[in-house]
Amino acid sequence: MPISVLIVEDDPMVSEILRRAIERISGFKVVGASASESDALQRIAKASPDLILLDIYLPSGNGLNILKHVRQSDLATDVILVTAAKDVETVYATLRYGAVDYIIKPFDLNRLKAALKNYARMRRILNKKEEIRQDDLDKIGNKSDPDIDAAIVPDREDLPKGVHQLTLEQLLTILLREKRPMTCQ
Repeated sequence: MPISVLIVEDDPMVSEILRRAIERISGFKVVGASASESDALQRIAKASPDLILLDIYLPSGNGLNILKHVRQSDLATDVILVTAAKDVETVYATLRYGAVDYIIKPFDLNRLKAALKNYARMRRILNKKEEIRQDDLDKIGNKSDPDIDAAIVPDREDLPKGVHQLTLEQLLTILLREKRPMTCQ
């Protein structure tokens, strides 16, 4: 079943860009879009989306109020912020209220794609387990570059003595991002 997404964005152009980007990613489906707090709350109650892409600045209302409502109502809905709000107080508040990611406008479509893929990975890991392991949680928290996901990283059992999985992944991250040759120094 695809991950249902509600877009809460007052700029019609940005809303359309988000919709098109989401629809290009396998496993996601846009179930609606809203441009105001009151309309968003009605759509959330009606559609019960898995995920909300949420803007903070709305002409009628505030995205932070929507996030607070979702948490206070104990809805099984996750939130990724896509907003121009970049003051520390707002960012910190959204993270305290459980936003799974925060993307600052203007945003890169690759960053949005990475956030959605990371979210899908989190859901896959959590949905297939009755009990979670630490390495599963570490995979969820790893918002790495999409190219790194394609790198073959051996499982913990295959690593030589003295090589830690997390250290190896961090080294691969650095090496894959670097455009020029590097030495061990």
